Amino acid sequence: MPAVSVIVPARDAAGTIGALLEALAGQLPVPGDVEVIVADDGSVDGTGDLARAHAVVAQVVRTGGVGPGAARNAAIAVASGDVLAFTDADCVPAPDWLQRALAALGDGADLVQGTVVPAGPAGPFDRTVRVGQLTGLYETANLVVRAPWVARVGGFQPWLSPRRSKELGEDVWLGWRIARAGGRVAFAADARVAHAVFPGTAGSFVAEHARLRYFPVMAARIPELRGTLCFRRAFLSRRTAAFDLGLLGLVSAVLLRRPVLVLAAGPYARIVWRGARPWGLRRLPVVAAARVGADVVGAAALVAGSVRARRPLL
Repeated sequence: MPAVSVIVPARDAAGTIGALLEALAGQLPVPGDVEVIVADDGSVDGTGDLARAHAVVAQVVRTGGVGPGAARNAAIAVASGDVLAFTDADCVPAPDWLQRALAALGDGADLVQGTVVPAGPAGPFDRTVRVGQLTGLYETANLVVRAPWVARVGGFQPWLSPRRSKELGEDVWLGWRIARAGGRVAFAADARVAHAVFPGTAGSFVAEHARLRYFPVMAARIPELRGTLCFRRAFLSRRTAAFDLGLLGLVSAVLLRRPVLVLAAGPYARIVWRGARPWGLRRLPVVAAARVGADVVGAAALVAGSVRARRPLL
């Protein structure tokens, strides 16, 4: 039976890592041995001490703020498992997480993406992670891979590092290198992990959409994303396509003096209405305004990213 190494990168995660470790200690039995390795990536809040003190943790690897990809590589270097199970310090796996993921591997997969849901109620501006199907982003909040495949492609390769936030795309790039090399990919809907919900404001929600500028760069390196993630290959999503159509209609209505062209904004208006309506009439104007503001910032970010990548993704 395969041995499993659970790899957890963590930086200043003292507020959440306890719940993760308890969840890992409470995993239902699996046929092989399980070890938990925490990569403490330059924490200053006692994250490493908490991990070392917990009975479920086999090793704590200390890295110096090198980022999640390199931190995972440091943990992989000392791992003994035939299977590497990745999750994050702000996640809580379901008790049967490893059982379900290993069952998917046993059905013939080499890489398994699992479901990620919010750990609790999320407000309109709160930050969390949701994964409900294979999109090709290979989120390491819930990713289980046969160790030889990770070694075969050279582990995580950090390549996209924004100046003022943590790196991104290292997990996407790992997954696609494995898929390109012939690894079999599967989605296990029943292998579930809950991701923490972090409070946000309308301002932080709008500002977060500036990160969309990195998606054209990702799609330039990984053209397959246009088929697995994007809408009609040219747009990041149905929402961005509806926004672009609405903006084009409004501008055309003004320039051509044809008010009927405003109707092109109808699909986008419906999307905004449906997204804001669940929050009640009192909050609806604020939520709707923030969503529109976020889409404006996101559209500008996609244009900037498209220029950088020299390939449009809108």
